[in-house]
Amino acid sequence: MVQPSPSYTVALHMEVPASQRVVAKLVDTATATGAVVTGVDVSDSDGDSLVVDLTADTRDSVHRGELVEALSAIDGVIVENVGDSTFLAHVGGKIEIASKYPVRNRRDLARVYTPGVARVCKAIHDHPERARKLTIKKNTVAVVTDGTAVLGLGDIGPAAAMPVMEGKAILFKQFGGVDAWPVALDTKDPEEIIAICKAIAPAYGGINLEDIAAPKCFDIEARLREELDIPVFHDDQHGTAVVTLSALINALKVVGKRIEDVRIVLSGVGAAGSAIAKLLMAHGATDIVGYGRTGALHSGDTEGMNEHRKWLAENTNPRGVTGTLKEGLAGADVFIGVSSGNLLAPEDLDVMADGAIVFAMANPTPEVDPIGAADHVSVVATGRSDFPNQINNVLAFPGLFRGLLDTGITNISTELLRAAATGIASVISDAEISPVYIIPNAFDARVSAAVAAAVCRFAED
Repeated sequence: MVQPSPSYTVALHMEVPASQRVVAKLVDTATATGAVVTGVDVSDSDGDSLVVDLTADTRDSVHRGELVEALSAIDGVIVENVGDSTFLAHVGGKIEIASKYPVRNRRDLARVYTPGVARVCKAIHDHPERARKLTIKKNTVAVVTDGTAVLGLGDIGPAAAMPVMEGKAILFKQFGGVDAWPVALDTKDPEEIIAICKAIAPAYGGINLEDIAAPKCFDIEARLREELDIPVFHDDQHGTAVVTLSALINALKVVGKRIEDVRIVLSGVGAAGSAIAKLLMAHGATDIVGYGRTGALHSGDTEGMNEHRKWLAENTNPRGVTGTLKEGLAGADVFIGVSSGNLLAPEDLDVMADGAIVFAMANPTPEVDPIGAADHVSVVATGRSDFPNQINNVLAFPGLFRGLLDTGITNISTELLRAAATGIASVISDAEISPVYIIPNAFDARVSAAVAAAVCRFAED
């Protein structure tokens, strides 16, 4: 069962009898529903009654409704307001701009705006390369989406994608010191997306493509990389691949295996799966079998595939494996899932090799229950924050762009991505690595600096 999480924190404003027993019963009742109570505060009292604010983490909206119903059934309790903390955090949006230079008088105004600003405009016109130093271009990234592949929600459109893009901008700033701004496009046409990105490029030092559906995301990224002089990065592909490789580097140390020797089962062959396969192969993996909805990809059946999936079918699966995902687990050393939840039961993992590694990264529900999986394999990781070993893109993209903006590198090569992955992995020393600590947590301040430093070393080499 999915555990309660901060994603579904509920804030209840209630009138209750002024009784210690009733207040205690609020907590007992909430806990009995499976909610995790995080706070009980009395905000007002008139002698006979109390106004109580109770906050609790729940599993989902249905669970929240069950909690409200249970508390309302307590004699004398009136639930006056139900607030969703996640929605409250989004009221008015999550980001804003702020001036780096205060305008307090006419002298300041003359410098930041007219007439002084004209001198800077002329300098950039005469020497275009100075835009990187004299404008926000030096430290700003556009987070571009068309809303066609948002989280696990699919094609929900650009307006509905905005909360994700705002969140991404926060993470850029929090973890990499990079200013980022959402650019949500009301078009699904790849040519229009490319044209718009090229048109806005003068204002930005880089472009982060986000939540754009496959296969067009591959072509959009390739074209923009070829036609722009700033770095272009599709995080759903390469960010996921980087953090997956970094986790695998350390997980293999735990079980004493080499990437060249292991058999890898990959569930999900879209944008993330394709990028993962290519990066693992560049790092030495020799036996990867990708699985889509119809089973194993192999070179004997490529009819109707887009060119990217066809490439995977023709360049992976050296043993010509066919059949279902469950069948493919037999003898496998590594399972990597970037597909959908509850595809496997923990017992299905028993056929894997000794010292098996499982990365069940589907969100919010992993491909296999991670708690149950831990009884059957040696290392388990997920994409969730409430289990050990969270494989999260936030470990990669802030530091990566920090390094790109600082060095001026525009070509995001496979070798640069490998450098970023090894930078993340290196944060955990060999003495610290364990089955439940193969990858740093998202709030480890060393991570972004390590990735940026790896990019800088790559630039020097």
